[in-house]
Amino acid sequence: MTAVVADRDATGEPVGTARDILRIAPAGETARLTWRLLRRRPGALVVTVLAFAGTGLAALVAPWVLGLVVDAVREHRDTATITRYAVVVAAAALLGGVLTAVSTAALARATAPALAELREDVLDRAVHLDTARLEAAGAGDVLSRVGDDVRTVTTSLNDVVPQLISSLVVTAFTGVGLVALDWRLGLAGLAAAPCYALALRWYLGRSGALYARQRVAQGERAEALVAGIHGAPTLRAFGREDAQLARVRHHSRHAADLAVEVFTVMMRFGGRCNASELAGLVLVLGAGFLLVRAGAGTVGEATAAALYFHRLFNPISGLLFAFDEIQSSGASLARMAGVASLTTARRSADVPAHDAPLRLLGVGHSYVDGIAVLRDIDLVVAPGEHVAVVGATGAGKTTLGAIAAGQLTPTRGEVRLGDVAAAGIDEQVMRRHICVVSQELHVFAGTLAENLRLARPAATAVELRAALERVGALGWADALTDGLDTVVGEHGAPLTPARTQQLALARVVLADPPAVVLDEATAEAGSSGARQLEIAALATIAGRTAIVVAHRLTQAAACDRVLVLDAGRVVEEGSHDELVAAGGAYARLWGAWSGTDGTDGTDPPR
Repeated sequence: MTAVVADRDATGEPVGTARDILRIAPAGETARLTWRLLRRRPGALVVTVLAFAGTGLAALVAPWVLGLVVDAVREHRDTATITRYAVVVAAAALLGGVLTAVSTAALARATAPALAELREDVLDRAVHLDTARLEAAGAGDVLSRVGDDVRTVTTSLNDVVPQLISSLVVTAFTGVGLVALDWRLGLAGLAAAPCYALALRWYLGRSGALYARQRVAQGERAEALVAGIHGAPTLRAFGREDAQLARVRHHSRHAADLAVEVFTVMMRFGGRCNASELAGLVLVLGAGFLLVRAGAGTVGEATAAALYFHRLFNPISGLLFAFDEIQSSGASLARMAGVASLTTARRSADVPAHDAPLRLLGVGHSYVDGIAVLRDIDLVVAPGEHVAVVGATGAGKTTLGAIAAGQLTPTRGEVRLGDVAAAGIDEQVMRRHICVVSQELHVFAGTLAENLRLARPAATAVELRAALERVGALGWADALTDGLDTVVGEHGAPLTPARTQQLALARVVLADPPAVVLDEATAEAGSSGARQLEIAALATIAGRTAIVVAHRLTQAAACDRVLVLDAGRVVEEGSHDELVAAGGAYARLWGAWSGTDGTDGTDPPR
C-alpha cells in the first residue's frame, strides 16, 4: 500500500513523499488471526461467557421486581412483601457486581496474553524484514504499528471490549425480558430499532474510512518526527531545519484535523442515538398507557416495561458508541495483523559448510526501477580471504556489503555460500554464518556484560573479557565503575563512538562466525581513535572470511584483495600493491589519501 503526500511548504519544497507502507490485513484475515490467538485459552473464554451471561440475567431482576413493588403498593400489600422484594433487588445487584468482576478478569486472562503474542509477532516480523522493505515503508510506519496501534488495541481490550460484551448481553436479555413481560410492550420497544439501525448505518458509512485514514496519518506523523530527530545533524548542516519542521507541522496538522473530523462524526452520531431513545421511550410509555386503560395490563407491568427500556439506554448507547472504539481498534488490529502475517523468504534446511566460499554471481541491484545501484558484480571470496571494497560515495559499497551478508536480496543475480543459495538459507543460519558490523550501532540499556551477551547468551565472564581484550577494549571496560556490570547506554555510562564500535566488534568475536562484513566500521572513530579501531577490526577478522567496506584506505591496504567500485561496477581488482603500481583509479585514491603521487605505495602519516 502506498501513501502519497504531495503537499509543499511555503518555499515550494515537498513536505512528504510516496511511501510503500507495510500491508494492512483485510477484515476476514484479521478476525481469523484474532480467533486463533484467543482460542488457545478456552477455559478463560468459557468463564467469560458464563459470567457475562449471569450479569445479563442479574440485570433483569431489578426492573421486574420494581414493577411488582408498584402493583404491591397499589394493592396495599404488607410491609414484609415489600421488604422481600428489596432483598431480592439487593441480592441481584450484589451478584451482578461479583459476576462483572469475574467476567472482566476472565476476559483479561484471555485477551492480554493474545495481544502480547500478537505484539511479539509484529515486532519479530518487523525486525526480520529486508532492509530495503523497511526503508520503503519508513520507520514511522513500523513504529506506529508497534506503538500507537498496540496502545489503541490495549485500551480497547481493557475498556471497550468488556463494555461491548456487557452491552450486548444486557441488551439481548432485556429485550427478551420486555417481550416476556408483555409481547405488545416488547413490540413497542422493538419499534425503536429502525431508528438505532439508521443512526448506526449513517455512522459506519463515515467512520470506517476516517479511522483507516487516521491510522495512516499517525504513521506519517511518526515518520516525519523520527526522520527529523535521527537526521537532525544533517538537516542543520544543510540548513533544512525549517523544511523538516514544515513537514512535521503538515503531518501533525493532518492527523489533528482527522481527529477533529472523527470526533465531529461521533457527536452527530450521539445526537441520533438520543433521538432514538426518545422515540422508543415514548412508544413504550404510550403502549403501557393504552394497555392499562384497556385493562389488559397493570401499572406495575407498564412501569417495569418503561424501566426495562430505560435500562437499555446505557447498554445500547454503549454498544453503539463502542463501534467508535471498535472501528479505531479494528483499524489498528488490521495494521498489526498485516505485519504479523508477513513471512520471511528463507526457509531452507540447507546449512552451508563452515569454510564455504562466498560467491556473488552476476549480482545487480536497483532500489528504484530503472536506476541500477550495482551492475554485473562477480566476486568469489575464498575461505579466510579479506577483500576490501572502496569507491566514492554512492558507488554501491554498502549495498554490496548488505547483499553479501544476506541482508538485502539482489534484484538480479544470486549469492551463494559454497553450493547453497543464500536466498534459500534460514535467516538464523545466515546470521550465524555471516556477521555485519556497520557504522550505525546501538548500545542497549543494560550492563556491558548484557550488551556483549547479545551475541552469545551463555558466554562466561572469562569469555567476555577475552573478547574485549582481543579488540583492545578491556582497559576501558575495567576502568568503568562496576566493570562488566556497569550499566551503559540510556540512563547509564555513555560510550564514545569508538568504544561502541569496539563493543560491536567484541560481539562478533563472541559470536565467532566464519565470515564478517565490516561496513565502514571505523568511520565514527575520528582521527584519534581510527588506528586503534583498525587494529581491533583486523583482530576481529583474523582467521575469518571478510568483506571490508573501507572508509580509510589503510584498511584496504591490509586486505588480501581490493575491489574498486564506480557507479555500481567493479572497475579495478587486485592487491593493494598491484593497484598502486597500475596507476589507475585506486592509485589516484591512494595518492589523495596518503599525500603522495599515488605510485610509491607509501603509507600516509598516522
